[in-house]
Amino acid sequence: MQLKGLVRFFTILLILYSVWQLSYTLFVRKHEKKMKAIAERYVNSSFPLPAEKYPGDAAMQAVYQDTLDEIKKQRLNQLLDSTRETKITWFGETYQKARSEELNLGLDLQGGMNVTLEVELVDLLRSLSNNSREPNFLKALENANKRKANSNADFITLFIDEYKTLGGGSLAALFSVANPDKIKITDPDSKVESVIRTEAEEAIERTYNILSQRIDQFGVAQPNVNLEKERGIITVELPGVDNESRVRKLLQATSNLQFWETYKAEELQNAITGANQAFNNYVLGKTTTTDTATQAKSDTSANQNAQPRSLAEILNSNQSDTASQTASVATPQSSKVLFGLPGESWIFQSTGSSGGIGYVMISDTARVRDYLMLDVVRTKFPPDAKFLYGVPERLDNQKLDNKVPLHVIRTNGRDVAPLEGDAITDARQDFNPLDGKPVVSMSMNSHGEDIWERLTDMSYKNTRPIAIVLDDIVYSAPIAYKGKIEGGNTEISGSFTIDEASDLATILKLGKLPAAAKIVQEQVVGPTLGAEAIRGGINAFFISFIVIFLLMLVYYNTSGWIANIALILNLLFTVGVLTGLGATLTAPGIAGLVLTIGMAVDTNVVIYERIKEELTRGKNYLQAINDGYRRSLPPVLDGHITTLLTAIILFYFGLGPVKGFATTQILGLLLSLFCGILVSRWVTDWFTSKKRHLEYFTGISRRIFKHAKFKFIEYRRVAYGISVVVLCLGIGAFINGFDEGVEFSGGRSYVVRFQKPVNNDIEKIREDLKVTFAGENPVIKTIGANNQLDITTSYLIDSTGEQVDSIVRDRLMTGLKKYNAEKILGSKKVLPTISDDLKKGAMWATFWSLLVITIYIFIRFRDWRYSLGTIAALLHDVLVTLAVFSFCKNIVPFPLEIDQHFIAAILTVIGFSMNDTVIIFDRIREYSRELKGAPKETIINRAINDTLSRTIMTSLTVFIVILILFLLGGEVTRGFAFAMLVGIITGIYSSVYVAAPVLVDLARKRPLGEADLTADKKTKPETKKPATA
Repeated sequence: MQLKGLVRFFTILLILYSVWQLSYTLFVRKHEKKMKAIAERYVNSSFPLPAEKYPGDAAMQAVYQDTLDEIKKQRLNQLLDSTRETKITWFGETYQKARSEELNLGLDLQGGMNVTLEVELVDLLRSLSNNSREPNFLKALENANKRKANSNADFITLFIDEYKTLGGGSLAALFSVANPDKIKITDPDSKVESVIRTEAEEAIERTYNILSQRIDQFGVAQPNVNLEKERGIITVELPGVDNESRVRKLLQATSNLQFWETYKAEELQNAITGANQAFNNYVLGKTTTTDTATQAKSDTSANQNAQPRSLAEILNSNQSDTASQTASVATPQSSKVLFGLPGESWIFQSTGSSGGIGYVMISDTARVRDYLMLDVVRTKFPPDAKFLYGVPERLDNQKLDNKVPLHVIRTNGRDVAPLEGDAITDARQDFNPLDGKPVVSMSMNSHGEDIWERLTDMSYKNTRPIAIVLDDIVYSAPIAYKGKIEGGNTEISGSFTIDEASDLATILKLGKLPAAAKIVQEQVVGPTLGAEAIRGGINAFFISFIVIFLLMLVYYNTSGWIANIALILNLLFTVGVLTGLGATLTAPGIAGLVLTIGMAVDTNVVIYERIKEELTRGKNYLQAINDGYRRSLPPVLDGHITTLLTAIILFYFGLGPVKGFATTQILGLLLSLFCGILVSRWVTDWFTSKKRHLEYFTGISRRIFKHAKFKFIEYRRVAYGISVVVLCLGIGAFINGFDEGVEFSGGRSYVVRFQKPVNNDIEKIREDLKVTFAGENPVIKTIGANNQLDITTSYLIDSTGEQVDSIVRDRLMTGLKKYNAEKILGSKKVLPTISDDLKKGAMWATFWSLLVITIYIFIRFRDWRYSLGTIAALLHDVLVTLAVFSFCKNIVPFPLEIDQHFIAAILTVIGFSMNDTVIIFDRIREYSRELKGAPKETIINRAINDTLSRTIMTSLTVFIVILILFLLGGEVTRGFAFAMLVGIITGIYSSVYVAAPVLVDLARKRPLGEADLTADKKTKPETKKPATA
């Protein structure tokens, strides 16, 4: 073997590097275990046990235990925070440094929150157009936003297309006013488009940077933030987070801070009286054309197209996108007035110091907003009045009130406030000296100081509140009772906790997002599910390793030790390099490691089977070793390259955990080549230099498949018939339908644990939740134990607002109350826009995988028949797997969902199936040269029989590890493992009975190998026997 010294050097270097990287994890775990023990001792010594404090009261004991757990958690966090600079490693690294270098666990393993945000460019275009009111511009924005969900084009392209379709003028006329230094009025549309795209790209980049800075100051260990600039997608992973609402506010706040003058309640008394009368008439069906022509037209249109609905139906529908949606329903019936006393009105007076005109129950905010925007109501108020909600007050028990104040700000017909957030130079969390409550203190620049002085002077003279508004929410509305404020110092007070005030200060200090970021996908994993995923993944990993380790020894005798050494190094290097790269290990990533175990030994299986053949042919030991390694190299490379190509495509199109799987697989494949070929050859040569010969046969492996002479090709017509049936089933699968996961269907999914088994109550639960979710029929499946359900619903998925997630969650738990629901273990939210993107990405990933592999096979074998055989076999594998998932979805006791994990399995199957196919093709090409003139059937039958042992062994190793993953790996990877099992079985069949027979029946008059032989003659004066499998 050449370059032994270099191989030895890199092997030793990788061992040292991997051990070094993994040592950080060991030191961190040791330190955290020590701190956890100290925290436990503190709680045990400071507080009585639950049984001692509440003897005989199990319910109170459980509540008290939760309190103790929270105290212990806080104590542990304090200890870890106080020991950040403590040196914990042998080489003097601190805990903080070691923590940053340890192996990152994904959220599905340790719990936390995974968020996908889409950067929205609508507001950016409005800003670039100087907030143009031009009708074609506004309509183009609206149309482009609607088309975005079902188009592959980016938003800028869609907007320009819509603007031109609507007959808009030149883009320069629209955008040059606000950007005179970049756009001239005479510039062509192409140049303006280029400027807009540059601004959009920079806005996406700045949004990513600001969000990254916010997260850095959030206090989460090992956050992971990634940007896909081309798609405008930002993915955020926050391990250990248990306050989802806080994260949503931190990430989605655009930090659009504004200071507005307001209307006082007494100034609007006539408007309130008129609005009450108009609303009462509307409710009683007395709306006439004297109210507004628009309103009458809207009602008439609705009555022509919709059946009358009750008020309850209207309120439950939560149609809150526009006022016209509420107005366009038939006239409701209700005894409630718009403004009045609590219990009798939607907007009521109550105790509090909000500075608003009244209060609204949080559950009614969407409908009240719509009522206020009814034309018959809106026209009673001043034209420049704008309704905004405030934040709920914090009660004495630290819980938030269930009502929010309603404010009316005075816009003076402008979108820009008298004072905006760009005047803020500093913001910090502070405490009010009078009551000690958390506040946010701010400082302003000189321009802001002047405006603030004028605003506070007017507030003092008119006793009029100044609304401090952030992202259209009024955080406080103070009155300058002591006179004008000089120096530009002010504060935002409200019902803040210290964390909330600190987050708000961070948001204001870092500045306004150049483009809004909207959460389109969200996953929350509780620590319980994470612990179960770790346990299942580790069990599957170690059992797979032990089984394959023993199989190599049983089947390959002492040479199996070399394969096992290569396997151990492969796993060590993979995990070490993953740690060094800062990659995150997820549950699918563990699945990738388990799959790596199977595929890593495949390299040695192919090599050893070839060595066995060479030994059987009578070659001496050294010659058999040399020829075995040399002739195994092409099929090993082909198999790894095809699988690597699909893994790269999966990495490009995948998101979140699936990308983690692809990362692990790519690393595993590359290191498999290094360990399986170079390291194993180095170790083999070392044994040979010591005059020791390795054994490649055992009693079992010597006899099995020896001199196999099966007539596979004679049964090809039967196989064709089976393939036709498969094709029909595959097509039928699309008719029968699939069980789409929430990633592809959109909606919210919750994993709920109950106190007792509920697998027999699923239909009752479904009916109850259908009522709770206002007619939306949820999808319910048992997941894991019979007291756990996965509940998916599309209820309110199109609604916006901070409270929507909480409303859906509360309604879910209300509907499950009588079934003794214990807690929500995890949740996931996917908006329809991103679910469409994921589906398109999945289809493109599958298409490109098939196309790239087909092209590679054509280049590799230089004969279109091999490519056609490849595509036929791969389509066969895909259709079989789809058919099984479609027709078995209601039979098997676990979910068979079409989601990103399924696509990962399909692409992996495509790559793996090519291993067997390429080995057979390579042997067919070899025999077509050696057996010139022999019938195609003879050549192909012999090629399949002579490679049967390695086909079975390579498939068996992967099948075993995937079966173990299926049985022990947990719910996250079960669907993936099942798809892989089906794919492996059908992959063996298609390699033998689809790909190879196609070569017989295509171009029957042309011999096999004719194309590449012709090519050889053009490039070589002599034909030399090639290195083949």
